[in-house]
Amino acid sequence: MAGALREAIVDWYGVAARDLPWRRAGVGAWGVLVSEIMLQQTPVARVLPVWEDWMERWPTPAALADEPPGEAVRHWGRLGYPRRALNLHACARAITDDHDGKVPSTYDELRRLPGIGDYTAAAVASFAYGGSHAVLDTNVRRVLARAVRGEEFPPKATTAAERTLAESLIPEVDAPRWAVAVMELGALVCTARAPRCADCPVAGECAWRLAGRPAYDGPARRGQTYAGTDRQCRGRLLAVLREAHGPVPKPALDAVWSDAVQRERALDGLVADGLAEPLADGTYRLPGTVI
Repeated sequence: MAGALREAIVDWYGVAARDLPWRRAGVGAWGVLVSEIMLQQTPVARVLPVWEDWMERWPTPAALADEPPGEAVRHWGRLGYPRRALNLHACARAITDDHDGKVPSTYDELRRLPGIGDYTAAAVASFAYGGSHAVLDTNVRRVLARAVRGEEFPPKATTAAERTLAESLIPEVDAPRWAVAVMELGALVCTARAPRCADCPVAGECAWRLAGRPAYDGPARRGQTYAGTDRQCRGRLLAVLREAHGPVPKPALDAVWSDAVQRERALDGLVADGLAEPLADGTYRLPGTVI
């Protein structure tokens, strides 16, 4: 079954794959790393223009490392989860200082970079350098849960059993193409909310479909809320700092959120996370930016 499953999904990918710039020949490991960090919990459509601007502005790790971290936050725009921008800046400095400006090629070296987890290390080692790794993002885990284990959704956290299954399916030849093909299937067809089983290349072998698409019976899966949350408040405050050309007076921050208690909590959180820097005169700025 494993061979037939791989062949069907890889053949489907050859026809259905999106033309994404970080997948093109010659993009380089830095472009792949930037894309993988930007794509965490963020749709492709939102990432595309930011990735293109980022790669034009900072085509190498050294180019980004020469800038203060606040500039990474500024040009991260509205992708969300802006600590990823600081992690990427820290990666650029580590790559420049410790790896002669070249993104390392092995999983273990990548894993030691600031803010790089298992998935990102495996993805960069695979997609940039042709490595053979289990690349387990949310889409891949969902496809394998349905097609092989007959479950609508995977567990909330990656399990040893999932990893063992994924590793057992890695082909001996062209493992990266298999990894990206499964990922694409999960993104385009085997989606979380409305899977298009009629368009799936492995519908005839899918354990979940053959079992009658049984409903998920695990812990409640809650959707993310945003309106009125600390996260939204943080986003409003950070937007003011990003758009400013110098230090921002406190009243300008106060004006964007009416709940003073929540606003101060969110601002304190931005400072604690290194995303905002308080100055002696009571103003705030992005970290390390020039006054």
